[in-house]
Amino acid sequence: MEYRQLGRSGLKVPLLSFGTGTFGGSNEFFQRWGQVQANEATRMVDLCLDHEINFFDTADIYSEGASEEILGKAIKGRRDKVIISTKATFSAGKGPNDQGSSRYHLVRACEASLKRLGTDHIDLYFMHGFDALTPVEETLRALDDLVSSGKIGYIGASNFSGWHLMKSLATSEKYGLARYVAYQGYYSLIGRDYEWELMPLGLDQGVALMVWSPLGWGRLTGKIRRGQAAKSGRIAAGGAAGGPIVNDEYLYTVVDALDAVAKNTGKTIPQVALNWLMQRPTVANIVVGARDEAQMKQNLGALGWNLSKEDVAYLDKASQQTPVYPYWHQMGFDERNPKPTTW
Repeated sequence: MEYRQLGRSGLKVPLLSFGTGTFGGSNEFFQRWGQVQANEATRMVDLCLDHEINFFDTADIYSEGASEEILGKAIKGRRDKVIISTKATFSAGKGPNDQGSSRYHLVRACEASLKRLGTDHIDLYFMHGFDALTPVEETLRALDDLVSSGKIGYIGASNFSGWHLMKSLATSEKYGLARYVAYQGYYSLIGRDYEWELMPLGLDQGVALMVWSPLGWGRLTGKIRRGQAAKSGRIAAGGAAGGPIVNDEYLYTVVDALDAVAKNTGKTIPQVALNWLMQRPTVANIVVGARDEAQMKQNLGALGWNLSKEDVAYLDKASQQTPVYPYWHQMGFDERNPKPTTW
């Protein structure tokens, strides 16, 4: 297993982490992701640890906290062998203060996550989204206090816009507060918007990327091809709800390219898609999910090899799209405003 530095921190994390959004399935939305319970979750944690994947990602809203509870049971007795990340901000109740990034909510959300996970500390704590109603100073001071108390090791941001993240980093620097070291964001061969602003920001400010939904919301598993709809899996089960809209022809063009590279390399389509991400700037970790052990083993096949420069260029071209303004305009000024990757 390859380990990478998590941004501007001293923490090293494995290239793959296991996302536990499939644990629980306590409501209709998350049932589409998976309904893994404690016994199977324990076997999947065993499999991960056997392959040096010791990093597990969850959130307080996944199956209304059931994901954290099941993960806590699965790692019981071996907490010292694993890294855990979880998240707060989104609604965790019906009260007006049961959401957001206020000090009031974050302190209570953190305590509730610790209890469900059965641990006294969270290694990496993400703000799941940006709360524009709470002053950034209040959020970061609350997080800094949780770090100082030992309840949190490091902090990260997820689903922020570029200016949200930069304002937070500047505030941390101004007041000497804990600093976001990681950004957890959507990035895939059919979702490359991250490259336009967040990737250059990450490179400039030393913020690492943890990729979520690296297979494009389940569209890059090889089950969807030109003239062939998915017959099984998350998409067929309606699991694309809440995900980005993807033009069919664009999707098929990218899958055609993945299929060609997969045949040349002797790998599968998802393994190629994951390996492409492993070579992108700022990527420190890729969160992979699985409904069962077979899917987990499939993901592991992305490790231990690298796509050739020619294959990467081929996939880059197939997945290329014109950025929105002002990024398309900046492409003509590369000599003074260089880009970290090819669009």
